[in-house]
Amino acid sequence: MRSLRLFFALWPTERMQSALESAAAPAVRAAGGRPMPTQNLHSTLAFLGSVPENRFGDLSVVDGIAAPPIALTLDRIEHWRRPEILCACASVTPQPALDLARELKDALLAAGFSPDLKPFRAHVTLARKVARARDETMTPVEWSFDSIALVASQTAPSGSSYSVVRSWALGEKSL
Repeated sequence: MRSLRLFFALWPTERMQSALESAAAPAVRAAGGRPMPTQNLHSTLAFLGSVPENRFGDLSVVDGIAAPPIALTLDRIEHWRRPEILCACASVTPQPALDLARELKDALLAAGFSPDLKPFRAHVTLARKVARARDETMTPVEWSFDSIALVASQTAPSGSSYSVVRSWALGEKSL
């Protein structure tokens, strides 16, 4: 049976991805490692891992989640020693983003999925395999989201590629 590696994310526009890449470029160059392709920059809300095809329909549990649009200000560069990544982070994760991530994980758990249960922290992975880097402030980059995306990840020796499978609008009504 076919399966896909899936995750839910705040998926930015190309313009937002480019703005972050530009703001973070000096830190990424200094850190070394393997930079993430611009088109892969995103903020993961809930990682699911491998989901068999016969469970894809069950992901509609997110249809009932109500959430307002999300605004993130990425203003810090952080090196996370494990798993050796360089991230752009929000000093303060906005409450609507925390609520959305929690509600999403609760709905997925209730439907029998096993999302990653680490608390949500607004961040974007900028580079992998970064052995050493320093934490620092960065020119703030504003990201605004009016939808969330279900994303498929395919891993290859050259790196991962991501494709949006489906998206849900954020706003007054349910997703």
